[in-house]
Amino acid sequence: MASLSASPPSTAARGAALIAMGCGVLASLVILLLIGSVPIAAAFGATALVLTGSLLLFRRLFPRTMNLASEPDWSVARTVAESSPDAIAVTDRAGRLVCANDRYEALFGGFATPPGLPFDASGVERLGTAGRAAWRDGHATVERLSIKGTQLSAEVMRAGEDDTLLVWRFHAAQGLDLAQTMENLIAGATGDRLGSAGIMAALINPDGRIRAANRVLRARAMGHEEGAIVGRDFARFLITDSHGMARFEREGLAQNPLRVLQIPFLDGEDAPMLVALIDEEENSHPAIGESAAAHIKSLVSLMPFGVALIGGDGRFVQMNDAFARAAAVDPHSPPIYPGDLLVREDKGVVADAIRRFAGGATHSTDLAVRLKDHPDEPVALSIAGARGLGDSAVLLSLKDNSEETRLKREVAQATKMQAVGQLAGGVAHDFNNILTAIIGHCDLMLMRHSPGDSDYDDIQQIRANSNRAASLTRQLLAFSRQQTLRPQVLQLPDVISEVTNLLKRLLGESVTLTVKHGRNLGAVRADPGQLEQVVVNLAVNARDAMMSKDPRGTGTLAIQTYAVTTAEVRKLASDILPAADYVVLEVADTGGGIPPEVLPKIFEPFFTTKEVGKGTGLGLSTVYGIVKQSGGYIFADNIKAGPRGGAGAVFTIYLPVYAAGTLSEAVPARISPREKVADLWGTGTILLVEDEDMVRAVAERALTRQGYTVLCAEHGEAALEQLESSPKPDLLISDVMMPLMDGPTMVRHARARYPDLPILFMSGYAEETIRKSIDLDNVAFLAKPFSVQELAEAVRAVLGAK
Repeated sequence: MASLSASPPSTAARGAALIAMGCGVLASLVILLLIGSVPIAAAFGATALVLTGSLLLFRRLFPRTMNLASEPDWSVARTVAESSPDAIAVTDRAGRLVCANDRYEALFGGFATPPGLPFDASGVERLGTAGRAAWRDGHATVERLSIKGTQLSAEVMRAGEDDTLLVWRFHAAQGLDLAQTMENLIAGATGDRLGSAGIMAALINPDGRIRAANRVLRARAMGHEEGAIVGRDFARFLITDSHGMARFEREGLAQNPLRVLQIPFLDGEDAPMLVALIDEEENSHPAIGESAAAHIKSLVSLMPFGVALIGGDGRFVQMNDAFARAAAVDPHSPPIYPGDLLVREDKGVVADAIRRFAGGATHSTDLAVRLKDHPDEPVALSIAGARGLGDSAVLLSLKDNSEETRLKREVAQATKMQAVGQLAGGVAHDFNNILTAIIGHCDLMLMRHSPGDSDYDDIQQIRANSNRAASLTRQLLAFSRQQTLRPQVLQLPDVISEVTNLLKRLLGESVTLTVKHGRNLGAVRADPGQLEQVVVNLAVNARDAMMSKDPRGTGTLAIQTYAVTTAEVRKLASDILPAADYVVLEVADTGGGIPPEVLPKIFEPFFTTKEVGKGTGLGLSTVYGIVKQSGGYIFADNIKAGPRGGAGAVFTIYLPVYAAGTLSEAVPARISPREKVADLWGTGTILLVEDEDMVRAVAERALTRQGYTVLCAEHGEAALEQLESSPKPDLLISDVMMPLMDGPTMVRHARARYPDLPILFMSGYAEETIRKSIDLDNVAFLAKPFSVQELAEAVRAVLGAK
């Protein structure tokens, strides 16, 4: 890393020393005038001279020590910058280039000072704006900077002990540095393979200078393979005869002529061009013969991007593997015309363009077309005329965007799951209010009927169905990650062992259960009860899948745990899974697997492949919600061979390894009553605040029957009015989410008037979710839906704790 700043002049230090000497002499004169003692004044002056002399001597003997504040030691920065593949430069507050690494010099052809780099006017302007933003905000970025066909991104950061430096970092934009990729291919083993096929290849910059060349071209152009050819003018190596045929200058006119092919594989005036040279007989026809055609096919097949050649009749002459992969070509039934790959609406446009370019059009064009196999995802098809390529008349280029399409689908799926989760949470909250009223009225009716009455069984049936509906709302809250968890630091194999006996009874004797645990498993932080529900739900789904494949239900369910390190996660190159240490729980079966059209919707609530009436579609959605709320990740996939042969499905759950100190190990205390109270009767005044009329009516009747005096309010503002006009109540019961004024806001105003007022919150949302909006001490919580018994127990427990 080159340091471009000079050492600060030493005159400043000498000047400081002279000032110190002058001050000492002046102080001696003042002392002489004030006290009239010559010896004391002389002693003081001598002391000042000795200190100044010591300072100068110390600076002369230890100059580096004296310059620590003004001259940084760049050795550490040099080591770090040279190990980075990025181009790095540092400028000071005055805009001067302090230092830069070798990559910076190579990329920009010297040590130009940012933002005055060899970009276009727009790039320089945007870079300057980023520099000013970095001085102001500390950080700025610039995208889509182009130089020599390379797409760059710039990152500017303010640095230094006093924030007096700017660090400029330039790196290739991900996925866009095709020119650099081509340069590496030509100069490496791919260029050697081209040479063995008789193709001399070079990458030429817009100024005509060579950026890269394979070994065969270097040997033919210069007479030896190790010559320095990069940066030299390509045209100076060639000469032409009277017939316009090109030859290498060093070989003279007696050697075979060369066929020169120019392949523009990047758009833009400053993009490099791929040039291929092929030997041909001097007396041959200008069109390439069979031998040269073979060379062209070799060149096309080695291209890292999708290329296809089209003949004058509109048929495919050749396509390379990258083109076939991007177009999803079936190798057993290859297409004859390009239109065979497209949807019907796009066939005519492409056919017209091919006829136009085959007839002599010179410019290239880009078309957005839709492939027949995935019509919802348009792809970019580039069309250009081909000259001197034998039977080929048109060149097609197709970008392989399968990875981009996959990422779009995953992002869309994640967004949809988040939206559905929010909807499910809202539906569960409103539904809980309705169930609270239904269950409450059932309890009140049961108080007036004995088991022998004719209506008693009907009321019990209504209550049982209401409780079943309440369990569905809990599953919806699990999917939307709004349920109450009790996380603990635990070992995953312990949870599997606890649930193994239950699994054996659920699976039956025809299903073989295998459990295998890996070594060196770290601890995870999760709710053990919820993890058991995850394993049970996955096992039941696997059992149903195996029974649908084989009515006898025979098969194997394999559960295994193992550790995955951060390095192994990086090798997976997953765009969803962050790099960290994980403990993996894998559940695999030997069922029929998951159909591809079902796989993207497998975790959606109410989606089920079972017959009508045999499934709610909430099993896997509950699993998804529990895993995500525990900080983990879950993936569903098909496996080619199950644990005992045969296709099946596998669910893989990644739970992050718990690091001590990163999270609180204490399990949050539940704020609903811990113990049931035997005597539920009581006295006192209760202020009940609830915006749902049906819930308020049930709670009022239930509390009145228990002996309490109940005051009701439909929202927070009405409750505050009640507090002003009535004596202090013994307990305040309030819903959390209400119009006009929510529960926590109302309670803060009430606590300002009565600091020791007991509070009982009730809500259809989960306790953990509500806790985020309740920053109050000494409050209890009651989850909806609740029964009359549960309400009476909660009130008696709160009042008894006063």
